[in-house]
Amino acid sequence: MRIANAASAFPNHVYDQQAITTTLEKFWGERLQQPRLLQRLHSRTGVERRHLALPLEAYAEMDSWGKANSRWIEEAERLGAAAICRAITPLGLRPRDVGALFFTSVTGISSPSIDAKLINRIGLSPNLKRMPLFGLGCVAGAAGIARAADYVRAFPSQVAVVLAVELCSLTWQREDVSTANLIATGLFGDGAAAVVVGGAETEFPGPEVVATRSVFYPNTEDVMGWDISEHGFRIVLSRDVPVMVERHLRADVDAFLAEQGLGRQDIASCIIHTGGPNVLEAVARTLELPEGALDASWECLRRVGNLSSASVLLVLQDFLSRRRGAPGTYSLMAAMGPGFCSELVLLRW
Repeated sequence: MRIANAASAFPNHVYDQQAITTTLEKFWGERLQQPRLLQRLHSRTGVERRHLALPLEAYAEMDSWGKANSRWIEEAERLGAAAICRAITPLGLRPRDVGALFFTSVTGISSPSIDAKLINRIGLSPNLKRMPLFGLGCVAGAAGIARAADYVRAFPSQVAVVLAVELCSLTWQREDVSTANLIATGLFGDGAAAVVVGGAETEFPGPEVVATRSVFYPNTEDVMGWDISEHGFRIVLSRDVPVMVERHLRADVDAFLAEQGLGRQDIASCIIHTGGPNVLEAVARTLELPEGALDASWECLRRVGNLSSASVLLVLQDFLSRRRGAPGTYSLMAAMGPGFCSELVLLRW
């Protein structure tokens, strides 16, 4: 089982952080009693620019969940098609060659799901095995890789595609000026990523998926997620997210690696979800990583923000294109998300 390729696609509208912050001040108007707080929180996210699904001036028109979700469907289908085609075409694959598609998003809903719409749009096989995933949030990119690896283990002659599309800006809440929402509107961006996972008989080059592990932490549902109402998705984002990383990640990683006869000293590189500065710093501390070990994650955060499920796949894309490991070396992929939970994937180059 190997990761054969990864690709991404982004909306055409790109803005620096200050432009977004200024627009949001106007968006909230008198509801925002502390504009300086918004400026301060946005300046601390580590984000320099983001791609947005809509032009900035259009967000004032998104005055209902229905309008926002309709735009989500349109843009998710467009970006998803682009990301898949960019991922499979360099491998000489056609859309009809894909055996299974794992689609994940937590920023909109559709029935039929986006993966079904893509069958018509790009000519995926009518016998495609579709597995739409919802609710996993930031952990879903790594979870999708793990589930795709399970699939091609059972069907070694096939390829599976993991597609993550997140349009976080379409969840902006006009009525919510909580600190959590102010942080979220400065941290999360829009985009899509697709990863191709090939079975053992496909013989694609790329890092091998050696092992995976899912970990759920009981009674932690209030750490991260959505409160869903007639206004759409309202962010739940506790300050305890970095605490959860430091409390659990090291022990989980050590136990996971020990099952493979490895330790943290055997890991040459880490492919980590771009959860934000506090999360990345917590990961570096708890795993005792050397300086620069998370440069790829920090760079991704600066360039596009946190793309929820797509973020760890973007970091993976960067490793595949610019930071490939030496043959035989190991990389650890990790992400955490609503539940609260974590997903670990061990790769060997």
